[in-house]
Amino acid sequence: MTEQQTNWIDDELKTLSTPNKNYEKLESLKLEAGKIVKFAIDFSKPFEKWKDPKTGVVKAIIPVTHKEVKKNFWLNVRNPLYGELLNRLRKGESTFAVSTNGSQKDTKYSIVEED
Repeated sequence: MTEQQTNWIDDELKTLSTPNKNYEKLESLKLEAGKIVKFAIDFSKPFEKWKDPKTGVVKAIIPVTHKEVKKNFWLNVRNPLYGELLNRLRKGESTFAVSTNGSQKDTKYSIVEED
């Protein structure tokens, strides 16, 4: 084996011993089917990302405040809700009410408009 062939293995082993600690470890925001959950997003800095090493799924770790408690909202970046939240954040919105229907792969999120 050449040195180049084994360098990537060394790099990979280093990442195993130093897990991703770029984000603040907080309780996760739980969205439940049939319930509306209200929260505010802190978008003062870019969201950290986490990539599942087995599936390759990338999730944004979105800092939120829910019931006056800071939490992390883990959301697949391919979920349509992610794009909708980003578009609304760009317009200056930061407080949201989200409804959830379904479970696991069939979960659908929608932003509830409040009067």
